[in-house]
Amino acid sequence: MFGRRGNEGPAKSGSVASPPSPPRTPSAAAPAASNVLVEPAQQRQQVAPPSMQTPTRRRPARTEEYYDTKSQVFSALIDTIDLSQLSKLDAEAAREEIRDIVNDIITIKNFAMSISEQEELLEDICNDVLGYGPLEPLLARDDIADIMVNGAGQTFIEVGGKTVESEIRFRDNAQLLSICQRIVSQVGRRVDESSPICDARLPDGSRVNVIAPPLSIDGPALTIRKFKRDKLTLDQLVRFGAITPEGATLLQIIGRVRCNVVISGGTGSGKTTLLNCLTNYIDRDERVITCEDTAELQLQQPHVVRLETRPPNIEGEGEITMRDLVKNCLRMRPERIIVGEVRGPEVFDLLQAMNTGHDGSMGTIHANTPRECLSRMESMIAMGGFSLPAKTVREIISTSVDVVIQAARLRDGSRRITQITEVIGMEGDVIITQDLMRYEIEGEDASGRIIGRHMSTGVGKPHFWDRARYYNEEKRLAAALDEMENKSK
Repeated sequence: MFGRRGNEGPAKSGSVASPPSPPRTPSAAAPAASNVLVEPAQQRQQVAPPSMQTPTRRRPARTEEYYDTKSQVFSALIDTIDLSQLSKLDAEAAREEIRDIVNDIITIKNFAMSISEQEELLEDICNDVLGYGPLEPLLARDDIADIMVNGAGQTFIEVGGKTVESEIRFRDNAQLLSICQRIVSQVGRRVDESSPICDARLPDGSRVNVIAPPLSIDGPALTIRKFKRDKLTLDQLVRFGAITPEGATLLQIIGRVRCNVVISGGTGSGKTTLLNCLTNYIDRDERVITCEDTAELQLQQPHVVRLETRPPNIEGEGEITMRDLVKNCLRMRPERIIVGEVRGPEVFDLLQAMNTGHDGSMGTIHANTPRECLSRMESMIAMGGFSLPAKTVREIISTSVDVVIQAARLRDGSRRITQITEVIGMEGDVIITQDLMRYEIEGEDASGRIIGRHMSTGVGKPHFWDRARYYNEEKRLAAALDEMENKSK
């Protein structure tokens, strides 16, 4: 076994090293293994899934004795292990090496531990050295949508559309900030007092936001929007009740025939998930360029270029905005431009792209209704300093956007596609729209779950009919609309 340094380590007689002082300076040889802090002497156990799922065995509450033992083992491990050698191993081999060394330390120090306690200790220490410490059990669960850490002593998770408090705790705010720094450093960013706000992502694409003191008064606030390991598809959305099979067919056709689409919805309504679903129906020979603040789209096409904005450096220079990316896209011969989230003046450049031969471009906007979505686009253009008459702006919007898809998160935590609305054109100074499908709430059941159904509005020939015929999709479109209307009667 590698890692022993002469008489250093567990074989050395005498008192055990005191718990490590927080935190050490990261080393270039093993960035993942440095800055490791021992978990606090507070309760930390796996959160049981909600009652809708099969309960798992809850781990017993952690005691002061457990954390004291962990501190001693951890200190001995740091004195024993050779970080330069550890950094050369892959994650699984490094984990096994750490487990071997920790087992030797436990044996030599003669700690009285059961097999289950020893396994928990091994797993916790491996998570501290190689992963994200107390966050690892939550990141490993695929049923969690959001992880919200409000300082070292409070962590909430969203499961099944509901927010519940987790029993995960951090030793102190220093350990939490160290883990935040480890996360953001993987994408070349930093978070500290001089730069206390940072957006980043995990290797699996999960979105991360960190806001640190002094802006966050009670300690660092870490928010993680987790991505499922398996990408959702429209077929799965149908099974979940978010859309009907006929509505899913309609969305497939909209994505296939290169309609310009804006997905509207509130926070956590599933806009990015729906955008990912629609991109599955882009032809594989099309060149797609994505622009995002934090790269999280997961396109499966072979010809994809992913672009990401960049914040300013410590001197306040070097910032690359979303508008810079969208403007640069036009020089990269895109066939489709996909903007992860439109939130500012870049909407004008996206609309211009939609009008200049880049049909099938897509984006998401925070809005509660399709009509509000169009109004927000108008407002964002005005915020960009464009001195254009209101009627001209509306004409640009009406000639650029073909379809607005509204996603919503209902009060019971479920997510639904509530409207599919197409933009017809202008009548006077007003943008004319028509709904192809609406979701109508009919009540709730005894458990508080919303009961509703997707209804056809009776439109038999949408405004993009000619576009569908150009792509030989008019028969499938007509069949989906007819079936939707029949089920609505």
